[in-house]
Amino acid sequence: MSVTLTDQDRPELQKAIEEMVESGFTGVTMRVNDERGEWVGSAGARKLGETAKPPANGHVRIGSNTKTFTATVVLQLVAEGTIGLDAPVADYLPEFGLDPRITVRMLLQHTSGVFNFTGEYYDDGTFAPGIPATTAGQEWVDNRFTTYRPEELVRLAVSKPARFEPGTDWSYSNTNYVLARLLVEKVTGHSLPEEMQRLILGPLGLSGTVVPETGPGVPEPHAHAYYRYEEAGRQKTVDVTRQNPSWISTGGDMISTTQDLHTFISALMSGKLLPAPLLAEMCTPHPKVGYGLGVFVQDAGENGGTVITHNGGMAGHAALMYSTPDGSRTLTAALNYVDDAALSMAAAFQQATQRLVKEVFGSAAAGAADAG
Repeated sequence: MSVTLTDQDRPELQKAIEEMVESGFTGVTMRVNDERGEWVGSAGARKLGETAKPPANGHVRIGSNTKTFTATVVLQLVAEGTIGLDAPVADYLPEFGLDPRITVRMLLQHTSGVFNFTGEYYDDGTFAPGIPATTAGQEWVDNRFTTYRPEELVRLAVSKPARFEPGTDWSYSNTNYVLARLLVEKVTGHSLPEEMQRLILGPLGLSGTVVPETGPGVPEPHAHAYYRYEEAGRQKTVDVTRQNPSWISTGGDMISTTQDLHTFISALMSGKLLPAPLLAEMCTPHPKVGYGLGVFVQDAGENGGTVITHNGGMAGHAALMYSTPDGSRTLTAALNYVDDAALSMAAAFQQATQRLVKEVFGSAAAGAADAG
């Protein structure tokens, strides 16, 4: 049985999440599992204007952590012999007119060059918009219950110029993961939620994890997500907890809990979901940005070793997921905040995650663990 520690046992962790709230987040819940047991802490508010803290194991939209789940399903199908990792995607999905050089591996690693349907930021500072819902601001708020079919998102992307020749560079594109979804559905004849249930959610007992497709709700309990925009010269903040996530699809539509994210990343890294050779492929980083197949491979700082991670933000909700390469130490967190078109919370988000990683995985954490 795991030991659950209170904030008194790890005051430095409680302090870290309280400082995140001071930096502008509405609420933060964090879970750390390591050799000292399990620590769960919460800070801030579940809802603007209220004092109740976010629920300790509340549901949260996990954004791009969806990519790690999706990549795992694809690699499990590779292990089953249903998909070839280096096979051309066009062989499975001929209807989109994809460049025949784009392989399944390139989708998972973001090296396909396919245009990002949520819009592309180019190195020279220019922006090429994608689907209308993601131009942000009031337009996003007004369109947040619109249903988009995955095929629509892909067709929009392939109608735009590619960023680069397949396999010659790296660029993060949500389109890659919508193609991965369609690939899974084509080769199995089942929906992605069904395959996710068969291969991951069922075997690991992840009862708090949902692949919502077009459903707008977040299961209770949950903290609330907000979006701020300007209307007639005035700032307006709206609750966007309910929204139809089909606009992002497998780029970031899933809902989970800090407990389920811990169970998932720990099982994945300890070899319970993939055979060792495929797990090694997953955790082999691209030299440009340190991205493997659905995960980032990062240095945790001085004496901290390597961490395997993916984080995600989704219009006022965000999730953090970090693990040592063997799954023995994990950090998972759920955040709620007021989002906006300017991504005002981005800098605070970066600073906070770096601080947490250093606290849990860095040399100070290793020293504290030895002392404990």
